[in-house]
Amino acid sequence: MQRYCSCGNCNSAFRLRDMAVKNAKLRLVQAGAMALSLLVTGSAFSQQQSFNTVEAAKNGWFAEQNRSANWYLAQHKKLSTALNALQPQRPGVVDAYVVSIGLDSDGVFARESAEAAKILARRYGAAGRTVYLTTGGDDKATGAPQGSPSNLATALAAIADKMNTQEDVLILFATTHGDPVSGLAYRDKEYAAGMIAPQRLADLLDGVGVKRRMVLLSACYSGIFIPLLTNDQTVIVTAASSQRPSFGCTPGNDWTFFGDALMNNAFRKPQKFDAAIVEATGLIRQWEGALDLPPSRPQVFVGENARIWLDVLESKMPTTASAKVGRPAISTD
Repeated sequence: MQRYCSCGNCNSAFRLRDMAVKNAKLRLVQAGAMALSLLVTGSAFSQQQSFNTVEAAKNGWFAEQNRSANWYLAQHKKLSTALNALQPQRPGVVDAYVVSIGLDSDGVFARESAEAAKILARRYGAAGRTVYLTTGGDDKATGAPQGSPSNLATALAAIADKMNTQEDVLILFATTHGDPVSGLAYRDKEYAAGMIAPQRLADLLDGVGVKRRMVLLSACYSGIFIPLLTNDQTVIVTAASSQRPSFGCTPGNDWTFFGDALMNNAFRKPQKFDAAIVEATGLIRQWEGALDLPPSRPQVFVGENARIWLDVLESKMPTTASAKVGRPAISTD
């Protein structure tokens, strides 16, 4: 049976979870809740306190378990290598810096975030200024750094330090499962769990002083991020409204519907942002209609002054399209 979303919140098809994975995730969440409760109160009696997941998500809570010392050292090396390789900004040039992150260890998110990093780097001239993070990192010293909330925060700070925040642009692409209250989910099999709520992502971006930014969120209910991320220099595109699931996040897929439509189709072509959005949202409606799925209703916000930098970046786009990669998200193979 093909599952077009595996978030577990959307409809009965989404509840076909493997029980062992569910139990492992539950144990990790409980462990994280206990650790956070102990941290707040400093008392063993706090184990009896309730854990407010919504408030914790606003603070960007996450928990790790059973990581080896070698794993942490390898992650440190990989992240340092990726950040040290970032090229400096060029005075007088509107440079784009890209962060593409897969926050969940289901394979579709690793594949989508990896290819999205390449597409965005090509489209916006960010070769040498792109960081790719993905959950499921190993203890080898090479490869992509872990797609974790802490690595995302470090990458954002490092990029803000490299760029001219008054001139350059941050492009953030994040793909994962989503929650209608707590936001983006972080999960790495039985090893890690957590959430990044809209307030936390807004605090991270505002905290490093990045105003010129394009935020692309491929997750169910990702429209909840729009109210807290908007400013007159921001562009935001989300896979769904605040009250709707999105589709295509079956682990074996190469793309979600949103990633396939926007990245693998529309953004590969030498067309302006508005035309790309029209194409992507049209494809998503077509795919959802063909499968009799409820509309996800992707959301788009363009700040009043964002056109200034967007037009500059897109004036230098490649004049030819790049080839699509992977199986279409709507494929039932």
